[in-house]
Amino acid sequence: MATPREDGFHMPPEWGPHQACLMAWPTQTRAPFWSPVLDDAKDVYAEVARAVAAFEPLVMICNPGEAAEVGDRCGSGIEPLEIPIDDSWARDSGPIFVTDEEGNVALVQFTFNSWGEKYLPFDRDAAMPEAVAAHLGVRRYRAPFVLEGGSIFVDGEGTLLTTEQCLLHPNRNPDLSRGQIEAGLADYLGIDKVVWLQAFEDRDTDGHVDGIAQYVRPGTIVLETPDDAANNNYEQSRRNVDHLKAETDARGRTLEVLPFAPTAHTTVAGLDVEIPYLNCYLPNGGVVAPVAGLPQDEEALARLAEIFPDREVVAVPGGVLSFGGGGPHCITQQVPAGAYAR
Repeated sequence: MATPREDGFHMPPEWGPHQACLMAWPTQTRAPFWSPVLDDAKDVYAEVARAVAAFEPLVMICNPGEAAEVGDRCGSGIEPLEIPIDDSWARDSGPIFVTDEEGNVALVQFTFNSWGEKYLPFDRDAAMPEAVAAHLGVRRYRAPFVLEGGSIFVDGEGTLLTTEQCLLHPNRNPDLSRGQIEAGLADYLGIDKVVWLQAFEDRDTDGHVDGIAQYVRPGTIVLETPDDAANNNYEQSRRNVDHLKAETDARGRTLEVLPFAPTAHTTVAGLDVEIPYLNCYLPNGGVVAPVAGLPQDEEALARLAEIFPDREVVAVPGGVLSFGGGGPHCITQQVPAGAYAR
């Protein structure tokens, strides 16, 4: 089978028009992991789903027999889709969608190994994109390497942003060189250049880029840059700023870096967690962003409103999501507008 690039497909940017958003419902399979906040997690997922559904249709993937619970907690505006799953991080285990110049949409299934086999089992999550493709009746491409959606951003014009700590980690693709991974990204996401950053230390993902950055538009990236020199990520953030400013994108543009200083910590079930304000999802016309329930939230939301002046910024609780290992971006996956390729 040809690759997406050979067939004229590429991954569009998140800020482009969506026909829907996919999420995955917190499951009893991971009850020991979520405990003692599983019920709270379901409430927060439902709140995120309703926030997204105010901008675009929302499909909630859930285990067989859980559609009624999804309906009860999320409301009638959310469409449940029963597919066997192990976990609830649709950005990472779910499909990634690509489009062509005629507006056709196809699906790419990357290998999913639960962030380097950190959480077992993961076989149902690994198979979930194939089930989604069958449900939608959309063409599916099978990429021969490990990738999680939260480890990448694209600008839709040939540039992909990622961190070295994930795709190059020996628990992901130990037999592939940097050049081979870049070639695979070109083949399956239609990109021309990869810009590599250094990730912040992360318990679950080894350092996804969606915890520290977000593409705003082609050539412009907002990057977490804490002001406090005592912050564990202060020096790393400065190195990333310098690196980006010295880089160009696939079209030869110098990258503009927008600093994002607000940070906040809260406690969930006795665990100190940082709220990843930039781990936000961009539905049609909106920004769904996590908050801590602290005064710092006001500064963060105001800064997001400056960065995305044409979008409505909506806050959702971030503490439980951070306890689980992410934020709104980690639990969502956009489906770009267009007709499904068969």
